[in-house]
Amino acid sequence: MGLFGRKDDDKGATGSAVSPDLAALTGDYELDPAHTTIGFVARHAMVTNVKGHFKEFSGQLHLDGADPSRSTASIDVVMDTIDTGNADRDGHLRSADFFKIDEFPTMTFRSTQAEALGGDDYRITGDLTILGTTKPITIDLEFNGAAKDPFGNERVGFEGKAEIQRSEWGLTWNAALETGGMLVSDKIKLVFDISAIRKA
Repeated sequence: MGLFGRKDDDKGATGSAVSPDLAALTGDYELDPAHTTIGFVARHAMVTNVKGHFKEFSGQLHLDGADPSRSTASIDVVMDTIDTGNADRDGHLRSADFFKIDEFPTMTFRSTQAEALGGDDYRITGDLTILGTTKPITIDLEFNGAAKDPFGNERVGFEGKAEIQRSEWGLTWNAALETGGMLVSDKIKLVFDISAIRKA
């Protein structure tokens, strides 16, 4: 039994045994922006990958070691802080062609279901809202462990990844290439490297 719980078995029962180390992690946590990355990867011109991330966001985790199925996650991302390392490209992404940040300043994720896959691997399902459109996504997570840092903060860490089709959220801008294909891939890879601190 892991942090986020395991799907019920055929009898509808959920395991109740929780190892002491996981039980000790029960509590509310807040994402640490200085040590957390929320990023993405898009295929550009069909030949290379463009990587980016968001500089500002907030997030909350609730971990329940006694009943891991009750664990939850929520993230709010400030879209104006998108950063791909190119000012012109970032400006285009903020514009009406893409994220329309004046109208939709925030992207959100709210978990709805979770299961343990064995070992440190988990799968989290939740609602992702972009441009006012909400659709489910699935994030594969790896639990990296827990530790107390030199400043006395109790931390937990996760790495995660997911894939989405951006057109499903109304992100349809593109340009045709002379050699065939499109400038920007519809498939976008989402990447997460999370460090969260237990609240006092």
